[in-house]
Amino acid sequence: MQEVTFDPARLDRDSRIYVAGHRGLVGSALWRHFESEGFTDLVGRTRQELDLLDRSAVFRFMADVQPDVVVVAAAKVGGIMANNTYPVDFISENLQVQVNLLDAALDERVERVLFLGSSCIYPKFAEQPIREDSLLTGTLEPTNDAYAIAKIAGILQVQAVRRQYGLPWISAMPTNLYGPGDNFSPTTSHVLPALIQRYDNARAAGDAEVVNWGSGSPRREFLHVDDMASACLHLLENFDGPQQVNVGTGDDQTIRDISHLVAGAVGFTGETQWDLSKPDGTPRKLLDVSTLFESGWKPKISLPEGIEATVEWYRSNQATLRT
Repeated sequence: MQEVTFDPARLDRDSRIYVAGHRGLVGSALWRHFESEGFTDLVGRTRQELDLLDRSAVFRFMADVQPDVVVVAAAKVGGIMANNTYPVDFISENLQVQVNLLDAALDERVERVLFLGSSCIYPKFAEQPIREDSLLTGTLEPTNDAYAIAKIAGILQVQAVRRQYGLPWISAMPTNLYGPGDNFSPTTSHVLPALIQRYDNARAAGDAEVVNWGSGSPRREFLHVDDMASACLHLLENFDGPQQVNVGTGDDQTIRDISHLVAGAVGFTGETQWDLSKPDGTPRKLLDVSTLFESGWKPKISLPEGIEATVEWYRSNQATLRT
């Protein structure tokens, strides 16, 4: 076993940073933020250029590129319906992608790796707000347990690399994310983009009502993806430790209240009904973000502001939306 000896510091702006998944919601936000902060050697590959399920190809790529920093933002993601319908896809593909990336980064002894997971790693009935040490203390939410197990495996692999090889790799667990570049598919998207599309379509069609899943009572915390990107750079430059770091706002609202915000942002004036035959998912999921906040980072984009900006982006990018 090796001890990690590392003092986080400001990254050189000519550091070579590989963003795995740079076209996705999180990866594209990371790319924008790194560019805005003056980084000049960013590396990304599309799925057509590099199949992350191809282990040999990933190892060859990592050996050729020799990055100074790797951010693992590549993942197969989806909402309740997708996770509940295709659990094999979610656990298998995510395990393969992250193991290939982390093993290849280890093979090249990449010093700084940031693995990104999800707040669904925590038990369904974890004490709220959820602390980092709640990991592995209870039963997971069954509608997305396969995805959660894959992400938990990534956290443990990062911790194992720290113990066995002494490399200062870290993990971050963001809350529910939204913003430009999101997936707006009616069957595979997360709740907020699904609501934006549903309400905007209803407004355009002149519908008198919108029907949402569940009761509207679950409470959720949402973080704009640009704030998430800012937090990632902050952690790379200011944090080192084996435990995953929660990334969020420290505030939550009911799905019913969030639906009202979305309806107002798109200009829908009809009624909202709730389909109680559909699952609610976890009753509440609010992260304890004291570790991150005490390190000197806070979010800047409020939920109403972020939803309005996302609606504007959604309407301006209809031709290229992920649906």
